[in-house]
Amino acid sequence: MTKRSLWLVVIGFLLPGSAQILTGNRKLGRIGLIATIVLIVGALLTALGFAAARSATLNLFTNSAALFVLQWLLVAYAILWLVLGFDTLRLTQLVRITPNWRIPVAVIAVVLTVLPSLGVGWASSTIGSTRSLLSGLFQGSPAVDPVDGRYNILLLGTDAGADRDGMRPDSISLVSVDAKTGQSVIIGLPRELTEMPFPEESPMYNVHPNGFCIGPNSFGDGGGCLTGYLNGVYAELEQADVIVESEGLDPAYASLYEGFYADAASRGSSPGLEATKDAVSGATGLDVQFFVLVNMDAFENLINALGGVDINVQERLPIGGDQFGNGVEGYIEIGQQHMDGFTAQWYARSRYGSENGDYARMERQRELQGAILAQMNPKNVLTRFQDIAAAGTELVETDIPESMLGRFLDLAAKAREHSPVNVELVPPAIDPELPDYARAHQLVADGVAAASPSDPESVE
Repeated sequence: MTKRSLWLVVIGFLLPGSAQILTGNRKLGRIGLIATIVLIVGALLTALGFAAARSATLNLFTNSAALFVLQWLLVAYAILWLVLGFDTLRLTQLVRITPNWRIPVAVIAVVLTVLPSLGVGWASSTIGSTRSLLSGLFQGSPAVDPVDGRYNILLLGTDAGADRDGMRPDSISLVSVDAKTGQSVIIGLPRELTEMPFPEESPMYNVHPNGFCIGPNSFGDGGGCLTGYLNGVYAELEQADVIVESEGLDPAYASLYEGFYADAASRGSSPGLEATKDAVSGATGLDVQFFVLVNMDAFENLINALGGVDINVQERLPIGGDQFGNGVEGYIEIGQQHMDGFTAQWYARSRYGSENGDYARMERQRELQGAILAQMNPKNVLTRFQDIAAAGTELVETDIPESMLGRFLDLAAKAREHSPVNVELVPPAIDPELPDYARAHQLVADGVAAASPSDPESVE
């Protein structure tokens, strides 16, 4: 009876339902066996899908409806596992086995029943968090085809959410990714960039036909404008009435943008963000398709959720304070640093500690983004997933459709095989106050060429 009990516990763990088939409720056993076989087949098909059709498989497992079904199937299987496990313990008939084996058999049976159920429960909870993150972050819009074989995504870093008055992006980058290979070019644009030309199909072109705030335009021959820099385009549309009132301008100016980008909200965007996309399209010569708005203020929570980030600091930077050194709370010292969220946030935000000013801050912000990605390794993400998911909903806003998430995850995996090409539209190459956009377009075109397949036939 002792050997029989041990065997029942082992085979009940290896193939749930088999113990009931042998010596118990065969109907319950058949349910357990069928459910287990279905689970094993599903896992094998998933592995085959990742090997043969990775993008389609990723699309399936990033679909909220599919994740909902999977989550509750796992919950049901966890409950079934508990029922089968404790029923197997009953079938061992502990009172009939050798006394000194009763407690070990009971402990083994309980452990092999409870621990896997807890694991399945954790997986179900993680899937639920993923589903909430995806449904709250990504849009239900239809998928979009690449433009000239590339996806172009605008990255905006800001200290304020898009729904707050006066939002001004502190960092502006455009990422252009080859739709087949994942090869990418990252184009950095200074926030003080001026005179951006708008594409002719943009509604902004009707107001600013000669470039942003350049006359003659709808403001008059002098080219008057509510704002002037690239990072002010958002406010130009979103806070036009506030600016008109505060500056004592003609109230008619606020109506110049009335009705622009009327469908933006339905696509998870806003008129100000759409106008910014058009401005960057004109400045770079690339068709901007999506935006990702990163709230720098929420970096602190994400970095803490990741356990901190490692950065090699090149110059001593103040925490807080003004340009005169007043109100400084401390310093980030030179050298290799493991930063918590508060310190890392000030590393990216510090305005007055760099000789190159805002251009150095742009570089630090991209460096911090890279450090965060380095911490996004599978082990770290799995062990801290709940906190990371919660921080992610505060951190990012985007109009990327949920239906394209699998495709972009596949491209992200491919992108790891290539080093991104960096193009900076900053001095001395481009003067933000007197920009040469023909040269800017050429620099971007050269970067795209460098980040394109050397042999197009090799990726067919």
